[in-house]
Amino acid sequence: MNRFRSKIITFLLTFFYAAAAEAQMADSTITRLMHERHIPALGLAFIDNGKVELSKVYGELKTGVPAPANTVFNVASVTKTVTTMVTLRLVNSGKWDLDEPLWHYWTDPDVAADPRSKKLTTRHILTHQTGFPNWRWMTPSKKLAFEFEPGLKFQYSGEGMEYLRRALEKKFHRSLEQLADSLIFGPLHMNDTHLVWNDTMLDHFAVAHNGKGEALEIVKNSEPSAADQLKTTVADYSKFLIWVMNGAGLTKALYQQMTSPLSRIKENKFMGLGWAVYPDLGDQFGLSHSGIDPGANTIVFVLPQSKRALLIFTNSDNGPQIYSDMVKGFLKEQGDAIVATEMKN
Repeated sequence: MNRFRSKIITFLLTFFYAAAAEAQMADSTITRLMHERHIPALGLAFIDNGKVELSKVYGELKTGVPAPANTVFNVASVTKTVTTMVTLRLVNSGKWDLDEPLWHYWTDPDVAADPRSKKLTTRHILTHQTGFPNWRWMTPSKKLAFEFEPGLKFQYSGEGMEYLRRALEKKFHRSLEQLADSLIFGPLHMNDTHLVWNDTMLDHFAVAHNGKGEALEIVKNSEPSAADQLKTTVADYSKFLIWVMNGAGLTKALYQQMTSPLSRIKENKFMGLGWAVYPDLGDQFGLSHSGIDPGANTIVFVLPQSKRALLIFTNSDNGPQIYSDMVKGFLKEQGDAIVATEMKN
């Protein structure tokens, strides 16, 4: 009996040390890749079976100052996932309608004379079928305009999300930050997550860096954006991902709409309601969203059926250069399928 127990202990110790060595090797690989690609800080979390298995921040805030576990990252367009879930929670409670024309609450002055503004709905916005460009400042006129009929096809638009914010704030007489605090951040205890800048973040904020590793100026926004500039930590956003994979308190029918392929982006990649959907990852589907700002690149994945998720936050223009290996390594067969999809035109 003692000999059997000794063998079990030996086996467990061998397994433990092998796992520890593998983790250490993974850490060294990540650190090496960050150094080679001039990525100062990287936040990583892996969720398996609905529980956080890995949550870590690598690198430095500045030379000689290690990035702490509570490092705050600007997650860029991943912000849109929070706006989406705020909206769907309001839909779920009967306070908002996906198909009600938004002109009842808000019309942008630039499109007020266009009859298509009377047709625009929340569903168009969350599926990125508004007909708007990404940002009006990217167009020759610098004015917002419809480029096609709402609902006709997919075209990614931050303007659409901001349009939705204006409508929500007009109806509820509360800022998006206040709505998010009451519906998501507060209930999930996401205490380090904010849609506007707060100076208390400064000593643990991952400042954006360009491709050469040079620091960029901090964007200290005083007004919430529905499309950009969410500041959060690896730990806080992990709570959010677990909440999303567990249904986010939505009805089964609404959650199914959120996770259904509603608007085609490319082969095997669609928009659901506010989330990109990979409908065919072998035996399950996946959700994702990415974010790109000057000096910040982030990406998140959720596999609701297997209760797995992965988040990667970086404060560098070079962040995407290390995505593929990490997605494949953590998400295995589904990761391979996601990378294959993303490599297609």
